[in-house]
Amino acid sequence: MQKTTLLHNITPEQLKDEILEGVEKRFNKLTEHFQPKEPTEYLTRNEVKDLLKVDLSTIHNWTKKGKLKSYGIGKRVYYKRNEVEKAIIPLK
Repeated sequence: MQKTTLLHNITPEQLKDEILEGVEKRFNKLTEHFQPKEPTEYLTRNEVKDLLKVDLSTIHNWTKKGKLKSYGIGKRVYYKRNEVEKAIIPLK
């Protein structure tokens, strides 16, 4: 069984506009879910210290306690900026 659609009182220009509008709405819905991925920004211990306005010993203690997660290459220590920002929690 074949489906047939009948169009009454619509010009070809109106049909084109309707199709384009439908495609644009569908495209906008799809692109909402596919945002480009932000590159990870890594901060040194000194940059985290300056960002949070604390001492290096505080950064060291927070890392040992697991409040901040550190990453390393060789002897260098880094922190992911988004994880540092997520570690800041709202106070009650």
